[in-house]
Amino acid sequence: MTDAPSIDPALRLGSRAHLPDDLLALLRKYPREVWPEHENLGELAKFWLARHDMFRELCAILAKSAEDLREGRIDPAEFRGFFAPRMRFFLHQLNGHHQIEDHAYFPAFMAAEASLTRGFEILENDHEIIHRNLVRMGEAGQALVESLSRDRDTQMRSAETMSGELTGFLTGLHRHLADEEDIIVPLILDRTEEKLGVK
Repeated sequence: MTDAPSIDPALRLGSRAHLPDDLLALLRKYPREVWPEHENLGELAKFWLARHDMFRELCAILAKSAEDLREGRIDPAEFRGFFAPRMRFFLHQLNGHHQIEDHAYFPAFMAAEASLTRGFEILENDHEIIHRNLVRMGEAGQALVESLSRDRDTQMRSAETMSGELTGFLTGLHRHLADEEDIIVPLILDRTEEKLGVK
C-alpha cells in the first residue's frame, strides 16, 4: 500500500489530534475505563494491547539512552551493548506487528464493520508512514553505532540526530497506537474475537 492520496491531509499521522467522531461511536459505547474488566476482552486483545505497551516503552527507553549518550551519562561502549540489540528488536518487531495487522486483522475487522473502513484506511496509511520512519531510524541508529569508534563530536552529533528521530517517532507512535486501540478494542468488545474471526 502506498501513502493513500484519498486520506484527508488533516487525518494523516503527524497532523491529526484524534480520529473523526464518526469512527468513535463504539468507543463512546465502550470507553477505555471499561476495557480491563470487560468479559469480551479476549486473550488476543490482551496480548495485542501488551505489545502496544511494549512498543511505547521500548521506544522511550531507546530515546532516553541516546539522550544519555549525548549528555555523557553513559559510556560509549556500554551504550553500544545496550542500544544496538534493542534497536534491532524494536525495528523488527514493530514492522512484523504491522504486517500481521495489515494482512490478517484489518481485513477481518473491515469485513465485520464496513462503517470503520475509513478508520482502517487511516491506520494502514499510518503504517506506511511509520515504515518509512523506521527505515530512517534504522539508518540513524546504524550511523550512531558506527560513530562510537570515532571522535566525541561525531558521537554527539549522531546521538543528537538519533535522539531527535526517536522522540519525534514516539509522538507519532503514541497517536497511532491510541487511535488503533480506540477503533479495534471497542469493536472486539462489541462482537467478540470469535465472531470477528480473530480468536
